[in-house]
Amino acid sequence: MSDHPHPPSLFDRYLRILGISRKKPSLNALTELTTAHLTRIPFENVSKLYYLKRHNLRELPRLERYLDGIERYHFGGTCYTNNVYLHLLLEHLGYQAKLCGCDMNNPDVHIVNLVTVDGHEYVVDTGYAAPFLKPIPRDLLEDYEIGLGRDRYVLKPQDADGRSIMQLVRDGQLRHGYTIKPQPRSIEHFSGVVAHSYRDGGTFMTAVLLVRFFPGRLLAIHNLTVLESEGTRWTTRQLADRNTLAATVEEQFGIPHDITAEAIADIGDFGDAWS
Repeated sequence: MSDHPHPPSLFDRYLRILGISRKKPSLNALTELTTAHLTRIPFENVSKLYYLKRHNLRELPRLERYLDGIERYHFGGTCYTNNVYLHLLLEHLGYQAKLCGCDMNNPDVHIVNLVTVDGHEYVVDTGYAAPFLKPIPRDLLEDYEIGLGRDRYVLKPQDADGRSIMQLVRDGQLRHGYTIKPQPRSIEHFSGVVAHSYRDGGTFMTAVLLVRFFPGRLLAIHNLTVLESEGTRWTTRQLADRNTLAATVEEQFGIPHDITAEAIADIGDFGDAWS
């Protein structure tokens, strides 16, 4: 994990993966970038498990490995990887972007980008497995809601300290969420919490979650459950076993069966990704 400069060629490659060209910073260009990231690079923790098992990697993969994984294996990443590398891309493109920590049950266990365009600040979060396909305004006077399937995501107006609360409401019940702290942080600031995420019993050491987005639709695999949402409708189906899980991941996400099978082989009882 490093704020050190990367070769411009890596960012050119990043943009090619996203299928977009470099544009002058604007809200329209930021929206295009956010949508492309969420629809082309999935949220998934198979790569996290695989890199740990194969390379004993207990930190973020380097940017080159991140891009290799996307191109070769259809990997994506979890919140740290997807949002940290999006942050570096935003800075490379000339955006005024802050990498900010978010609290859940513990401090700084999530990361988002706060991006200022034309004097307005927006939340850009490609690492919450959520349909945030557009930048979300922070200068709110009332709740800002995004709905898809069984879920509603609610961003609350800032409190007196400039913090914003994002809530995940599932089936009408508050299920999860995070509090955005607006202070800018270096990438190194999160090294400890990233390393801690690899501990035995860590959320993404015991659960499997893959989510990919399409305009107005999502496909998710959570352990042995496949969820599809479109508009206000959603369906689920159960997978028979872990071999079927690996086959379904390959079919729906393109990640090779053998990689998923190896990555999840040491997981005991599956945990809850939203715990």
